[in-house]
Amino acid sequence: MKVFRTLATVATVASVAMLTSTMPAGADPRAEIAPDATAAFAVFDRTTGRTTLAYNEHKQIRSASIVKILIALDYLETRGPSAEIPEADLKRLVPMLRSSDDNAASELWVQEGWEKIVERMVVKLGLEDTAPPVNVGFWGYTALSASDVVKIYRYVLEQAHPKFRDFIMGNLHEATKCATDGFDQSFGIPSAVPGEVAFKQGWSRFGDTPPRPCVEPQKPRTDLGAAEDGPVTRSGAAADIDLTRPAMHTSGTYGKKDRKIMVVLTLEPEGTTWDVSTERITKLTRAVYLADRHAD
Repeated sequence: MKVFRTLATVATVASVAMLTSTMPAGADPRAEIAPDATAAFAVFDRTTGRTTLAYNEHKQIRSASIVKILIALDYLETRGPSAEIPEADLKRLVPMLRSSDDNAASELWVQEGWEKIVERMVVKLGLEDTAPPVNVGFWGYTALSASDVVKIYRYVLEQAHPKFRDFIMGNLHEATKCATDGFDQSFGIPSAVPGEVAFKQGWSRFGDTPPRPCVEPQKPRTDLGAAEDGPVTRSGAAADIDLTRPAMHTSGTYGKKDRKIMVVLTLEPEGTTWDVSTERITKLTRAVYLADRHAD
C-alpha cells in the first residue's frame, strides 16, 4: 500500500505539471474546485491517443452509478456476441444505462454474481484503481478512479465487439434528462459540453427524494439484498474510500465519433444540497472542457 501511494503521489504531481504546462493564464479548471470539495478529472483524445488533461486521476472514489457501465459490459462479455439478450434482461439493461435505473442495476448485480462482476472486469480491462465493494450488497461502493473510467470507455469504444460497443454507446447517446428515480441527471457533461454527447452519471447520498422530481419515481421493487449504497463498513481492502460524503460524477464522450472521453468525479461535504452540487460539477465540467480546447 505504501508503494502504491508513493506511485500515486508521483502520478498526481506529474498530472498537475502536465495540466499547468498546457494552460494559459486563468484557464486552470482546478480554480472551479470548491475548497471544501474533492475532485478528480481526466480527458482522453482518441484521435491523438493521449491524455490531454488530468488531475487526481488515480484517486480512488466510490463509483455510485458509474459502475453500471461495468455491469452492462460484463453481462455482454460473459455471453458473447452471438447471444441474444432476453427481453427481461433488455428491459433492465436499457433503462440502467439510459436512465440510471437502480432497481435494474440491483437485479443484474445479483443475477450476474455480485462483486464477481467487478473482479472479472478489473482483470479483463487491466484496471489499476478499481476494486469491488467491501459490502458486496452495495454496488455503488465499488472503488474506481477517473483514469480507470477512461479505460472503461476506451475498451468499450476500441476493443469490445462492435455489437457491444454499439449497444452500450448507443444507449449512452440516448441517455435521458430524467433518471427513473426522479432526479434530473442533466448536470455535468450534457449541460456543459456543446454538441452531441454520450453520458453516464453517478450520484450518492442526496436522499431518496429529488428537490423537484423530473419524472414520477418508480415504485419500489422487491428487496434483493442489493442497492446503490447503505450503511458504512470500515473494514476490508477498499475501506479507505470515502463512503459518507455526497458523491456526484459525470462521464462520457463528445466530438465526432466519440473522439474525446471526459470523466469528472466529485465528493462534497456532508449536507451539501443537490442544487449546490449539480451547479458545482457543471461549472467544473465546463472549465475542464474549455481547458481541453486550449490543450488541442
